[in-house]
Amino acid sequence: MSVPNAEEFYKKLKEQLLETATWPSEYLYKFIVKSDVSKIAEIEALFDNTGAVINTIESKNGKYTSVSINVIMKNPDAVISKYIEVTNNVEGVISL
Repeated sequence: MSVPNAEEFYKKLKEQLLETATWPSEYLYKFIVKSDVSKIAEIEALFDNTGAVINTIESKNGKYTSVSINVIMKNPDAVISKYIEVTNNVEGVISL
């Protein structure tokens, strides 16, 4: 994972999510990957059958693609476990 001290990051994220939303809630994930169809497909596959709305935008030079995923999540733990699942399964992904 590209976040230094991931445990601390996720702990903070969980606190913020508990304070700012009523669960279940809609959550917007944002990831950046190299513009590679297979990498984008890997991310999309991890959100299969969740009712997620997925949008992709290629960078100006076409080198990277931003993947935005809007999905209803049960609770902050579900949000965090999905982040971990994506970062563990998609090589080179950056979570925003």
